[in-house]
Amino acid sequence: MDALRAGLDAAGVPYQEQEPLSAHTTFKIGGPAAFFIRPTREEELCKAVTLCKSLSVPCYILGNGSNILFGDKGWNGAVICLAGMKGEIQQEGDTLWAPAGMPLSMLCMAALQAGLTGLEFAYGIPGTVGGAVYMNAGAYGGEMKDVLVLVRHLTAEGEIVETPAAGLDLSYRHSIFEDNGDCILSAQVRLTPGDPQKISDQMNELMGRRRDKQPLDKPSAGSTFKRPVGAFAGALIEQCGLRGHRHGGAAISEKHCGFVVNLGGATCADVLALCQEVQTIVREQTGFTLEKEIRVVEC
Repeated sequence: MDALRAGLDAAGVPYQEQEPLSAHTTFKIGGPAAFFIRPTREEELCKAVTLCKSLSVPCYILGNGSNILFGDKGWNGAVICLAGMKGEIQQEGDTLWAPAGMPLSMLCMAALQAGLTGLEFAYGIPGTVGGAVYMNAGAYGGEMKDVLVLVRHLTAEGEIVETPAAGLDLSYRHSIFEDNGDCILSAQVRLTPGDPQKISDQMNELMGRRRDKQPLDKPSAGSTFKRPVGAFAGALIEQCGLRGHRHGGAAISEKHCGFVVNLGGATCADVLALCQEVQTIVREQTGFTLEKEIRVVEC
């Protein structure tokens, strides 16, 4: 780790050591990262990623921390956080380019201001543009693959390339970036001219539905399980009488059974044990197998 420290210092890339990851995730769970790197510009991001790879230091790219569960022992490597990166949206006709570290909600607001429709579904998803591309985020009948055109990314070989959406293997909560380890730098979406008032109304309606149905008042990582074919995870969990079921500080939300929430002091072990219990009961009682949607990252 001395070489990484020296390299980051020489490059002028901001970082902290032994930073608690619980402070950087919406679940409020996770032990310390050996190195928590905070690039502010794309050049710093590329330097940090390249340096980690050259030194064989385990590297994890973190956005807003909204769909992730870090282990209680933390991460014995480098977490590179994009949340503090600077960058602006660039409009080219009916397309918008946005940096990976930008909150997805900001991109939605930019689309509204430009009078462009198609991203309303994403308003309220608590992640970054890069995170949304990485997992092909979606809600209320829309997905990123519906609007995505191009993605700029840093390859494992250190080359910056642009890949069309058709080459990203986009499917339900999946993209090629889950497999190749490339670092997303920015993304381009293509939208359609629309009535700003109607766009605003739909965004407000969907946000209202989120507030009414989701446990936004408690720490969570969003929907805990993927939607199984032919059913809904939350409905299956409720059907099995598991509303409010808990393990340690983790519980199935009383408000929406598709969410595991942190009632206070929950550990990664609590969440994983609860998920295992729920998966077993749902499979035994309904025949459906629930797969976790949250990304679990442990040493």
